[in-house]
Amino acid sequence: MVIFFGWLISYVMQTQVILWVSVTFAILMNFFSYWYSDKIVLAMSRAKEIKKQDAPELYRIVENLSITAGLPVPKVYIMEEAQPNAFATGRNPKNGVVAVTRGLLERLDRTELEGVLAHEFSHIGNRDILLSTIIVVLVGMVVILTDFFFRISFWGGMGGRSREGGGQARLIMVLLAVALAILAPIFATLMKLAISRKREFLADASGALLTRYPEGLARALEKISNSPEPMRKPSDATAHLYIASPFKGREKTSWLHKLFMTHPPVEERVRALRGMSM
Repeated sequence: MVIFFGWLISYVMQTQVILWVSVTFAILMNFFSYWYSDKIVLAMSRAKEIKKQDAPELYRIVENLSITAGLPVPKVYIMEEAQPNAFATGRNPKNGVVAVTRGLLERLDRTELEGVLAHEFSHIGNRDILLSTIIVVLVGMVVILTDFFFRISFWGGMGGRSREGGGQARLIMVLLAVALAILAPIFATLMKLAISRKREFLADASGALLTRYPEGLARALEKISNSPEPMRKPSDATAHLYIASPFKGREKTSWLHKLFMTHPPVEERVRALRGMSM
């Protein structure tokens, strides 16, 4: 998709420079996001690494799930947030990280906490973090390329094709630039959100199979969704990583809002989980 947009802009401007720049930029962004995305996310979330003696019960659950899932024991981080929530990051299972909020530890019982951690283990095992990183990079590249095309179109730098075609070609290019500037980022964002919602359903199912107790995760999701505490500084860039949206009270359930939600409605997730135990 990135190459296509780079090629389209290069074709219109009659230069290969844009194509090579876009491909090079995409490779560099993928490289840095692959190697450093976990550190960036943890820094943005203000999460602090803890040791076994700091939270022995939490560590026992993590170690037990690691054995059951056949995955390396991930690093454990805690965020000093009252809102109950959690996320996983890391480019692969060997570099996995599980982060939970203080509110999650205080509000959930052992089976509910185990359900949440199993959900996050499933994200690590399914390599959802790597997929999310790639999608975020894709969306960013599409936005950058279309914005560049939009600006070049209105600055008159459309190359030989615009000069040969005169005013009509110029008008077509301007309209194409406007359409790309508006639609391409929207479609790319919708693709990211749709993939994020599907992976949440998959992680719920995988986590329930890991603990053999879907009700634990179902109850945890209900407690998390009913908690009124807001997160102090939620970020749009990391919202899709959490087990539930950190934007408390800002998401509706109309079809339009569902389209732009980072997570499926909690009611649908709970219904699916309880359907597994029937």
